[in-house]
Amino acid sequence: MNTPSVLAQFATTDWFKSSYSGGEGNACLEVAQAGARVAIRDSKASDGPTPAFPAAAFAAFIDEVRRSG
Repeated sequence: MNTPSVLAQFATTDWFKSSYSGGEGNACLEVAQAGARVAIRDSKASDGPTPAFPAAAFAAFIDEVRRSG
C-alpha cells in the first residue's frame, strides 16, 4: 500500500533509469529505493502513480526476469 509517508520518502530519493534506456529518455521506467521499499514510476509522468514494493520482492522479480530473458 502506498501511504503518504512512504511516497514522501521517494520525493527526495534519487531515481535511476535502466542502462537499456534509449538516449531520448522518453520511454523509460525509473526505480528508486527508500529504506526497505523499492518504487517504480514512468519517466514521462514522474508525478503520476508510484507503486512501491518490498525490496526483497522486487529483487526476486528482477532475478526472475534475468533468468527468463
